[in-house]
Amino acid sequence: EPLVESGGGSVQAGGSLRLSCVASGYAYGHYCLGWFRQTNRREWVSAITPDGATQYGNAVKGRFTISTHNAKNTLYLQMNSLKPEDTAMYYCAARRGDCPSGSWPFDGNNRWGQGTQVTVSS
Repeated sequence: EPLVESGGGSVQAGGSLRLSCVASGYAYGHYCLGWFRQTNRREWVSAITPDGATQYGNAVKGRFTISTHNAKNTLYLQMNSLKPEDTAMYYCAARRGDCPSGSWPFDGNNRWGQGTQVTVSS
């Protein structure tokens, strides 16, 4: 099943955006869902475990919030206090089972969306 992101765009520093990812077929309670971003490398941003616990990378902790709307099969990333260094292509990701601690291994068990671009200007 595809993961379909939306909500990217261009904002000024200090602004906010909310990314959405429709994750049909990735049943709540069975998958780790998360967000990555990529400039010259793919960086783990945040994840939500099958039991609803949230995890954040140090670069976004306190500014970004991950959440799900289970009835809509949708994953969100609320991004506040955006900085120019947050500029990247953002990808939604799913991985069966519990979440790794921090970044995920790139071992073929991850499913990726097509990405949505976020650009933050100073």
